[in-house]
Amino acid sequence: MSSVLLHAIPELAIMLLKICAFLFYLTIYSEAANILYVIPFTTKSHYITLRPIGLELARRGHNVTVITAHKENEHPPNYHQVMVKATKIWEALGGKPPNVFSTVDLSAVKFHNNVIWPGGLALTEEALQTPAVQELLSSDAKFDLVISEQFFQEAFYGLAYKYNAPLALVTTFGNCMRHNFVTRNPLQLATVPSELLDVQEPTSFSGRLKNFYFTVYELFWWKFWYLEKQEHLMKKYIPGLREPIPSLYEIQKNTSLMLVNSHFSVDSPMPYLPNIVEIGGVHITKSNSSLPKDLQKYLDDADDGFVYVNFGSNVRSIELPEEKKQAFLKVFKRLKRTVVWKWEDDNLDQKPDNVIVRKWLPQKEILAHPNIRVFVSHGGLIGTQEALYNGVPIIGVPIYGDQYNNILALEEMGYGKLLQYNDITEERMYGIIAEVLNNESFTKTAKEVSRRFWDRPMNALDTAMYWIEYIIRNNGAPYMKSQAIELSWLSFSMLDVYIFIGFLVVSSIIFTIKVIKIINTVLCSRKTIDKKKKT
Repeated sequence: MSSVLLHAIPELAIMLLKICAFLFYLTIYSEAANILYVIPFTTKSHYITLRPIGLELARRGHNVTVITAHKENEHPPNYHQVMVKATKIWEALGGKPPNVFSTVDLSAVKFHNNVIWPGGLALTEEALQTPAVQELLSSDAKFDLVISEQFFQEAFYGLAYKYNAPLALVTTFGNCMRHNFVTRNPLQLATVPSELLDVQEPTSFSGRLKNFYFTVYELFWWKFWYLEKQEHLMKKYIPGLREPIPSLYEIQKNTSLMLVNSHFSVDSPMPYLPNIVEIGGVHITKSNSSLPKDLQKYLDDADDGFVYVNFGSNVRSIELPEEKKQAFLKVFKRLKRTVVWKWEDDNLDQKPDNVIVRKWLPQKEILAHPNIRVFVSHGGLIGTQEALYNGVPIIGVPIYGDQYNNILALEEMGYGKLLQYNDITEERMYGIIAEVLNNESFTKTAKEVSRRFWDRPMNALDTAMYWIEYIIRNNGAPYMKSQAIELSWLSFSMLDVYIFIGFLVVSSIIFTIKVIKIINTVLCSRKTIDKKKKT
């Protein structure tokens, strides 16, 4: 009898495990949602930031359909890709790609007028009219949630209205002034600069004035001009929209969730509504990849440490003007340390022996190498966060967009140094690199900032998953939105109350003055009468 039981126990255990596994997968299936993930913006760095969200949702059992310009070769079977053409923004504008370094002197206003506004419209229209996208929109597909990148392609927000689904937005940068304005989140103009505005001294009078001017400029043109253009594209290319079709402003106002790529430990802290959540560094995970053998040996043998130079995917080192390139080469030769430089050509004339060049470099693995001493970067948020992950000091040469603000914040906390592109000379650059290499305080601060950047209840990706699934479970969680979205800007800012109080105060003062004048007149007339009587 005992021997029979002994044989039966393993079989029962296996059967119980199978039943548990079946119930587990049944639970996942029953809770799985159909999610439309819209990330058609073609810049590679944007996709690097956003791709983990869609892949992780699929790994958790959700059925994910992604509109994207970048194909993912390895993914779960429930991850479906709708491909759009990977047109660069310069191509969409109809001209030849400029030397990106030439944009360094463009003001934020000119950058919007020349690049952001027209480029956003052109890329939105190209993505919407893609046959694969039109096929999806004409099908009988249904979605429980629409997640869209928040970067000047607002026409796609109309998909949330089409499918009667909650809308979640996600940024590749940090705080968004436009979204703050729409959802009535505090703007904090005195301490938080607009995300695409370079302000040297944000809290100074001139800095606050500049921030106020640009924010008003952007909000005005975005709300009363750009959104109308996007609404035209929405109505033209998205079929089946129920009448009356709400404005894109109203659709965004009712956003259920906003995920922002920032974190208060390194970015300007500000108050957020409960449905605006920080997920800074969402794309960063420990890499399982290894460096190429030759590069691994170079870095392992760099006993004095090495300098890593990479200006990202859009800013190409080979486009440096000759005098700037020579400054770099002379500095690297003087350093007498190993320098790893992303140089997008097979040849580099006058290359010093201590400089290693590659067209492409595995950045995560290089930044994780123990011998790295400093990262010379353009200040893009993705590379900056990858350096933060590993506690690597940064020397930033900002070119456009949020890069200046990213580096300025790090310089103010002693993490690195800011080098203006127009200030690049041999002596200036050598002095800054030598200072960061020889002053241990930069490395010490970098390690401390890195520690607090990752000191969180849960990592950035898990945070994003929790809140995305939260709004799915709670039907968009409308109770997380501010009640102020139903108020006009005049009412929300209390200007009507302040004006009323001011009116009462002024009226009281005027009334008091008039009463005093009347009393004074009466008293004066009595004095005059008394004098006449005496006379």
